[in-house]
Amino acid sequence: MSLLDWFAKRRKPLSQMTRAELRRQELLLEKDRMQLLNRVTKLAGKKQELFERGAKEKAPEVRRMFAQEFELMTSEQLMLARQLNIRSKEMMTVSRLRMLRENADRAAGAGSRLGLVSEKDILRLGKLIENDAIKTEMYQERLDEILKLGAEVDEGAAGLSESGETVMQVWDQMDRGAIADSSEAFEEADRRVRQQQAAPEA
Repeated sequence: MSLLDWFAKRRKPLSQMTRAELRRQELLLEKDRMQLLNRVTKLAGKKQELFERGAKEKAPEVRRMFAQEFELMTSEQLMLARQLNIRSKEMMTVSRLRMLRENADRAAGAGSRLGLVSEKDILRLGKLIENDAIKTEMYQERLDEILKLGAEVDEGAAGLSESGETVMQVWDQMDRGAIADSSEAFEEADRRVRQQQAAPEA
């Protein structure tokens, strides 16, 4: 069952869900998301293999068949990507809510209203989850705004940290061909992340 169905059918308000209940939902969404990710990855490999076969094939009729299969696979890939985007946003929502529960004492000490999620907020989140134009990064910002996380949540939980951005940069370098060897890229990313994480202790 997707989170949207859970939102619609649940009886207990999200603000009253226990950490264990939120964690169970989080694990279910993570499992579903990983299954979708595996399907997307497998489909991408099959698509590339199909394209290479079409490139070697000289018969127009066979190439036409490969082109049709390529088109169908692309449609399936887009559909899976949409589902993956939705699951990612759903899981992010549950993770944030669980985090609020875990930080309830700190929030109360700061006089915050963290964890008090209204039905109106849930409806807003549901619309954002269903909107394909809202990608996970943008949804993350809207979600944090709705839940009033702000500076009261650790920066590492609110989004990609400097270390995470470093890993993204190394992957970008690989995409551009600046780093060709995957082992070299991993070592570079690992070295830079270790340096960044050790810096505050210096």
